[in-house]
Amino acid sequence: MNRLDLDCSEPKPVLVVGSVAFDNIVTPFATGERILGGSASFASLAVSYYAPALLVGVIGNDFDERHLDRFRDHDIDLEGLQRDNSGATFFWKGRYHENFNQRDTIELQLNVFENFRPELPDSYQDSTYLMLGNIAPGLQLHVLEQMKSKPYVLADTIDLWIDVQKEELLQVVSKVDLFVINDSESEQLTGEKNIILAGARLLDFGAKAAIIKKGEHGAYLFHPEGLFALPAYPVTELRDPTGAGDSFAGALLGCLAACDSTSFATLKKAMLYATATASMTVEDFSCDRLESAGADAIQGRYDELVGMTQL
Repeated sequence: MNRLDLDCSEPKPVLVVGSVAFDNIVTPFATGERILGGSASFASLAVSYYAPALLVGVIGNDFDERHLDRFRDHDIDLEGLQRDNSGATFFWKGRYHENFNQRDTIELQLNVFENFRPELPDSYQDSTYLMLGNIAPGLQLHVLEQMKSKPYVLADTIDLWIDVQKEELLQVVSKVDLFVINDSESEQLTGEKNIILAGARLLDFGAKAAIIKKGEHGAYLFHPEGLFALPAYPVTELRDPTGAGDSFAGALLGCLAACDSTSFATLKKAMLYATATASMTVEDFSCDRLESAGADAIQGRYDELVGMTQL
């Protein structure tokens, strides 16, 4: 596959740890049944447009070669993808409301994911860039304990872990370089309704930088060197927002790894590329549009965003 040419040095690999799943998605306009999902699936595919991706997750006895080939076609390293033949792959069924801003979980089957404990191959333990997808905070801490290097760490989470493992999650926040969360979750975690106060609170918790996502209203970066706000790409055909946040995080970290830079300036650039990449994801079910988009299309949307945000 072709990667984006960012005029940088040789990209560093990105280690992605998260879930691989099958989803059933119900929207007001269409339905997708037993489609590829999971935070690690979306994130690693997004990373692959910028840098080599190393995937750590677990699959069950129902995950066939056809789906593995989707990762291989993007040159994603699967040495860390565990197969547990004792059961089926993690499964989630959800229904989106008409405005797509809310969704309901209809069915959740953890299956082999229930006993998943990520174990990193030796070759992964010295990675320079690490994405902790929205798995349990205790598992995120377990991954950090296995690292021989001191990687640049991006961590994501979901409302469930704020409810049931808040103390462990705060430990994770205090150890990461970039914490990514959406606006409702940031209020839930910090107690602050104002997004600016919530971002400042996340830095008080120990995160070196934080991004609060606001869906179709863009994202805010909170950094010791300043605040950066970016609108969303103006998507006109929204079909399935599942995985957009994971694609955003994967592309952002992939861009940093491609440039091997984590400066404030590079983070801002990476947010534009992440926004462009995530905008592809929502235009179809599963990872389909993200897989097929191609580097040129992502670059085109990045260029549009640059034009939208410059005087």
